[in-house]
Amino acid sequence: MSQTIALLFAPDGQPLPDTIKRWLDSRHLPTRSASTADDVMSSALRSRPRLVLVDARNHPVAALKMCRRLKLDSFTGIVPVVLATRAEDAAFAAAFDAGADEVLRDGISEHEVSLRLDALLRRSDRDTFVHPSTRLPGTIEIEQEIMRRIDARAPFAVCYADLDHFKEFNDRYSYYDGDRVIRILSKILHDVTKGTCGEAGFVGHIGGDDFICVIPVELVTETCAEIVSVFDTLVPYQYSEQDRRAGYYFGKDRRGQLHKVPLMTLSIGVVTNERRQFTHAGQVSELATEMKSYAKTLYGSVFSVDRRGDGPAGEGPITPVSPARAMEGR
Repeated sequence: MSQTIALLFAPDGQPLPDTIKRWLDSRHLPTRSASTADDVMSSALRSRPRLVLVDARNHPVAALKMCRRLKLDSFTGIVPVVLATRAEDAAFAAAFDAGADEVLRDGISEHEVSLRLDALLRRSDRDTFVHPSTRLPGTIEIEQEIMRRIDARAPFAVCYADLDHFKEFNDRYSYYDGDRVIRILSKILHDVTKGTCGEAGFVGHIGGDDFICVIPVELVTETCAEIVSVFDTLVPYQYSEQDRRAGYYFGKDRRGQLHKVPLMTLSIGVVTNERRQFTHAGQVSELATEMKSYAKTLYGSVFSVDRRGDGPAGEGPITPVSPARAMEGR
């Protein structure tokens, strides 16, 4: 995750424009200075800064070169870069060609500087927090959404969806085909959740074939049943006709032994706050993972809802209950 610092590249040691400095102070972003391009890259690679400010007023060529170097690296390329130029500087257009995310000319108002830089950070957070293949919110936003529901004290459910036999599918076909399945699943989860829950539904992508949906408690059965139904309808068509007709194929286990591999299914573990009192997203995550693991022991595509509670008064320790009595599946 980004550190809360701003990295400044000023080849001649010139101080920042006052408008930018006041913005940094108001956002509580301390500045670390670097006088050479190597220093900038070293700092950016060690720990990604919140943004990089490049002073191009006196040395535009060096500034543009530094900007290109940052943007060409796969790790530092996602760090937002701001170039400060003179009002009449011809490097304005060249800065964007070099990959700059924002260019601030001398003379623009302090209000405009604040608007531009605040918008830059919002864009950066949005682009960084989403999963690149599905464009769904990632782990940071998932945790924030769960905490928002906890703080709101309204009934909610967290659904942890995971594919069964996905690795074997990748081994038989290809990672390209596997990515296609991931995108199909993301669309199913998003479209069904939004269709049943509207704005009250949230879908995030943890990574790989792991997804999280946060929905109102009263819509768990309707939403999860529809997700499972649509998935089971579409997933057979991701296989060859021969595998689809057979309903399985032969794969090798870790010891090289052949065994039957069924077509992919979907397991969803569901945790609610109906009978529990959560204080942190980590508690929800732990229980959702437990429920997902239980769902994966069941046959076919299923969703399993945790019906256990913290105690008679909603407080106190969790009472261990056998899975057969504590969990419902479809």
